Amino acid sequence: MEHMKNSIEWHGAEKIFDLFHLHPVTMNLKQGSIMGLIGENGSGKTTLIKLALNLISLSSGEIKILGWDSVKQEEQIKQKIGFVPDENIFYDMFTPKEINRITSKLYQCWNEKTYFDYLEKFCIPTNKNMKSFSMGMKKKIAIASALSHEAQILILDEPMNGLDPVARQEIRDILQQFVENECHSVLLSTHITEDLEKIADYIALIEKGNMIFHKNKDELLEKYAIACFSKNDFKEIDKYDYISFRENAFGYEVLVEDKKTFLRKYDGAVTNKVSLEDIMVFYHKA
Repeated sequence: MEHMKNSIEWHGAEKIFDLFHLHPVTMNLKQGSIMGLIGENGSGKTTLIKLALNLISLSSGEIKILGWDSVKQEEQIKQKIGFVPDENIFYDMFTPKEINRITSKLYQCWNEKTYFDYLEKFCIPTNKNMKSFSMGMKKKIAIASALSHEAQILILDEPMNGLDPVARQEIRDILQQFVENECHSVLLSTHITEDLEKIADYIALIEKGNMIFHKNKDELLEKYAIACFSKNDFKEIDKYDYISFRENAFGYEVLVEDKKTFLRKYDGAVTNKVSLEDIMVFYHKA
């Protein structure tokens, strides 16, 4: 894994709005990997994605995509990226068949057969207007489009919204197949952390415009833990030894960053496995 090249590199990427500040972000998306981007609504996930796509301008820093400058070589880059935004990108009066005709003019390597094969796989009728489709079906059409022009990078913003469990499994399978090609990579922003636990290689957490961490998912879930204490025992815990706490009917739970180190200091403490959702919630409380 250490020898993989980077598909996207954020170097001090910063965006300052009147009412929001995405503080400088420095991290990499490695080729052959899936990175999950997590954080509450308004934390900066979509801003980070829009900066990579040059949909909004950087306040400072730079972003490299496949070695190219995200601003100066935008046109070349967009041929190599498949993007699925949070909102519907297609006009309601168009049919999937018409979308094929329009999109084929935008991408040099558009593959009509691949596009229609995905529509068939997703059971999408090709002659109905977009307005007749559910949100989940519109997402599937956007994903089919993103996968049909030989993109090397997929960037997906909340792609699982509106999808049932069977459809989510289909998408997870497709994304894993996509990164079997070691030149491919996926950046996946989602609130459904369960999906990331199943397929992500790396997790990046953004909280209130700050990049909290960017870590290997398996190491993250192995190292972090939730420790449980009675109300009396909790008083003896040094506040610098945990990230945040929450109170329940039985006492207190604390999120710890290094389970082994914590247990060496608090021998006998009860710890439980942690989920990505737990980590996100506890960091929000910190």
